[in-house]
Amino acid sequence: MSTANLKRIAKDAKDDVNAIFDAKMTTEQEGQVATIIENAVIKALLEGQHRAVDAALNCSDAEQDMAHKIARKIRQKNDLLIANLTSLR
Repeated sequence: MSTANLKRIAKDAKDDVNAIFDAKMTTEQEGQVATIIENAVIKALLEGQHRAVDAALNCSDAEQDMAHKIARKIRQKNDLLIANLTSLR
């Protein structure tokens, strides 16, 4: 995916945040904003993961085994990071 997709994700998050503002945020609104931002961060991390995996897999046949190992490590690290972010809620 491209930078345009990351910008779209950020814009969607901004639009969602703007949609809930009418005055000073209530506690409920603060929770909604936090959830929206967390979801945007997770989407961005997944976008980065897809890019990294695509780059790792874009190699010759002789390097495919190593590329798959690298791609698997990328996925594992990002899965752990996403789990950690989710547990902070």
